[in-house]
Amino acid sequence: MTSIFEIILLLLGVARFFIFAHFIMSWLISFDVLNVRQPLVGQIWYTLQRILEPIYGPLRSVLPNLGGIDLSPIVALIGIEIIRIVLLNNAALFY
Repeated sequence: MTSIFEIILLLLGVARFFIFAHFIMSWLISFDVLNVRQPLVGQIWYTLQRILEPIYGPLRSVLPNLGGIDLSPIVALIGIEIIRIVLLNNAALFY
């Protein structure tokens, strides 16, 4: 059971990394530091969008529309941290 616990924590860490990478890339694209027309940048950007859209989509339908501000990455990060804290506080169940 310990390995299942560690795998879940690993998957949460990977999801957190992807959300941070997507967040930073969106800012760099917005300020024209990165160009989506470059093959590598475009491939990374669209891959991250495809990976994270199943997480962001349901959150966007629940969150209010704030114009150009998307709060779904922040809510997703908070949700991941809540799940991580609950798992760590209940780690004894996995041993």
